[in-house]
Amino acid sequence: MFKDWGECVKSGVATIGCIPAVFSNVLTALLIFAGLFALFIFIYGGYQYINSAGDPKKLEGARNNLIYGIIGLIIIIFSFFVINIITTVTGVKCIKVGQISLGCQ
Repeated sequence: MFKDWGECVKSGVATIGCIPAVFSNVLTALLIFAGLFALFIFIYGGYQYINSAGDPKKLEGARNNLIYGIIGLIIIIFSFFVINIITTVTGVKCIKVGQISLGCQ
């Protein structure tokens, strides 16, 4: 999931060659965090929906949270695909999300 620092670390010190690995790891962490946050909003909306007791205002708020959670997950999945399409089109494999290679070609 996260890239290994591999050959970019010389004598225990990160070099400029580590920037692609750092960028890829930060990007992966942000996608994971955003996905978990959208999932939390979705679960919270479901909890509100269950506990609304038929109150129209609470139902509307719960429905909005569910919709926002779904929209958030769709945006996150779409951004994942956009990043992978950009890496395929440009040939820059350093930022590819989910790639297992240790360095840039």
